[in-house]
Amino acid sequence: MNVVTGKIIPIRDNVLIADMSFDEQTTASGIVLRSDDGTSEGIKPRWGKVWAIGPSQTDVKVGDWILVEHGRWTRSVTVEDENGNELIIRRVDIKAIMACSDYKPSDITIGLSNPSTKQEFDFSQPSFQE
Repeated sequence: MNVVTGKIIPIRDNVLIADMSFDEQTTASGIVLRSDDGTSEGIKPRWGKVWAIGPSQTDVKVGDWILVEHGRWTRSVTVEDENGNELIIRRVDIKAIMACSDYKPSDITIGLSNPSTKQEFDFSQPSFQE
């Protein structure tokens, strides 16, 4: 694995993110969610933390958590920060930013179907009045 050292500065209005998760995760209640990367269930928006922004970027700031449309980020690059810690960063398509938060959202499974919200319809009864 190649590690980029030195300072990386995005140009124009580009946004670089870190902490985008593709790994197995555990919910607050202890339910283990297996990694879905590379599966049809993995096709969903993902949250990432803004690591750096270009000088023209006005929509987000460093430290924000942003929700990015599926696949609208680059392959990862591993960089070493000034403390010697390795980070995995990606550039996102700024037009694909769907939401922004000051803190890491607890809903890590956005985009998955939720059986508790599915409705069942009784098609034997009309749903409208004539």
